[in-house]
Amino acid sequence: MSRFHSLKIVDRRRETADSVSLAFAVPETLREEFAYRPGQYLTVRATIDGEECRRSYSICSGADEGELRIAVKKVDGGRFSRFANEALAPGQRLDVAGPEGRFTADIGADRHYAFFAAGSGVTPVMSIIRSTLAANANARATLVYGNRTTASIMFRQALDDLKDRYLGRLAVFHVLSRESQDIDLLNGRIDGERIALIARTIVPPKGVDAYFLCGPFGMIEDGRRALIAAGVEPSRIKAELFSTDGAPRPAPAATPAHVAHEGEAHVSCVLEGRRHRIEVEPGRLIIEAAHEQGFEIPHSCKGGMCCTCRCKVLEGAVAMDVNYSLEPWELEAGYTLACQSRALTPTVTLDFDAA
Repeated sequence: MSRFHSLKIVDRRRETADSVSLAFAVPETLREEFAYRPGQYLTVRATIDGEECRRSYSICSGADEGELRIAVKKVDGGRFSRFANEALAPGQRLDVAGPEGRFTADIGADRHYAFFAAGSGVTPVMSIIRSTLAANANARATLVYGNRTTASIMFRQALDDLKDRYLGRLAVFHVLSRESQDIDLLNGRIDGERIALIARTIVPPKGVDAYFLCGPFGMIEDGRRALIAAGVEPSRIKAELFSTDGAPRPAPAATPAHVAHEGEAHVSCVLEGRRHRIEVEPGRLIIEAAHEQGFEIPHSCKGGMCCTCRCKVLEGAVAMDVNYSLEPWELEAGYTLACQSRALTPTVTLDFDAA
């Protein structure tokens, strides 16, 4: 689970005018804890203007590079992203939790992967591409990458270097929304229609082992539908949501009549082998009640996206407000997100250690 360690920043690289990448020194004693699978993210923590702030940022370094590096793009109103871009520097320390996330790939296999990424959604994609091409001489990758202009392309030079290093094995197509290019297909935004056309021409299902989507809600949802309509099996599509902007807020799950409960709930949380009991008032989110009572549930986004607070319901029942990260099989198996869950029964037991 999310156990933080103070890591020193050893390098800060300006990637674009509004993004930086940060590399951390990992002590030998923490090497195993910070070993990561390409595509995973780190949760970072800092006190900014007197308040604790947590965010999750994807690792952009390759598995063979001997480096732990994340990229942070400054966003409007983004407290941590502004702090990282303007205040953090080599020599400073940052609280960092071990890698998490399931947006990963089999990097040692003879595969052809196709990636659709928008903006900072390229960050985990960079780690997967770097690692996959380095690990297998027959592996191939195709990246369709959307940005506003050439100047806003993150890792532009790194992508050019990778194309030169892996001639014939890496293809990169830049789609720009505010800068005209000679090929009409590459002008505009990465939407469902464009993904459908590219899936029929550049990366047809017959020649691709898996498709990866990383970006905002609209691109993910439209892209998934477009790929399925083009003949791609849902099991061959992986997606990671970078923002819920533009997403319709799902209505809270209806409360089943047989579990309706109006009084205070007693919630037991199993974490790292220990059981913690909290009292949750009617209608309260479990994570909010836990933190108020001094029990910290691992989290980073609190928006149902990162899956850091994933747990299994062993007793009782809960209802989730929103879910952007749990797979259908996990819902069927009884998993929930503590950051979005409210107790429906007088007693609830949540297992955060469940695999």
